[in-house]
Amino acid sequence: MGILQDKNILVTGVLTDQSIAFHIARLAQEQGANVLLTSFGRATSLTTRIAARLPKLVPVIELDVTNADDLQALEGRVREHLPHLDGVVHSIGFAPEAALGGNFLNTQWEDVATALHVSAFSLKSLTMAARPLFIEGKGASVVGLDFDAQVAWPKYDWMGVAKAALESTSRYLARDLGKENVRVNLIAAGPIKTIAAKSIPGFIEFETVWDSRAPLKWDVTDPVPAAQGAVALLSDWFPKTTGEIIHVDGGVHAIGG
Repeated sequence: MGILQDKNILVTGVLTDQSIAFHIARLAQEQGANVLLTSFGRATSLTTRIAARLPKLVPVIELDVTNADDLQALEGRVREHLPHLDGVVHSIGFAPEAALGGNFLNTQWEDVATALHVSAFSLKSLTMAARPLFIEGKGASVVGLDFDAQVAWPKYDWMGVAKAALESTSRYLARDLGKENVRVNLIAAGPIKTIAAKSIPGFIEFETVWDSRAPLKWDVTDPVPAAQGAVALLSDWFPKTTGEIIHVDGGVHAIGG
């Protein structure tokens, strides 16, 4: 029996088989979970195609976390496939080009607002939309994917601010939903070469930092360690852990420059 045996898990953000979200879905299935994916718009066909590479057939439902109608419809769409949810994975982030790449001082509010809405506020939106699907008393585990926001990273700019907001949002959700036995935690992963990473100008600078500072060797092409951390948090093996940021970054967060 796997550590997620018979649990129902909703996973967002699967776009390629190199993404952390894809490997969370894969490992969750291998650990006994029933998995449901979300996507929207033009990305849906890509998610559906990639989902075919998972060990078991997975439905893909429509969800744009910035769309109020989609959020309201989430409960019904999930119940077409699963009676309830035991876990939710938030793997969602986006910042317009003007909010990245060393343009921090010149970025306009409209671009900042987009980054904050999609990358941080969406954790609250997704959790609240899924809340009616959690079994009363049993609760659920919400796991988000983070990139450590303790320091200012080269070229990361307003996405770094959005990640700081994501971290704070997770703590407030943990505070307010703890009485319902809903745990909210983040995995702060080291840099992985994903579609999202390709949109960050100067991503190579992150590789240089990890090559020189990681006590444990870090492989930017290997999303599995971060996915394993997320699956562990989705399981019952962390029953009293909430509001936490688990670093899966080779130890860089603990080492000075």
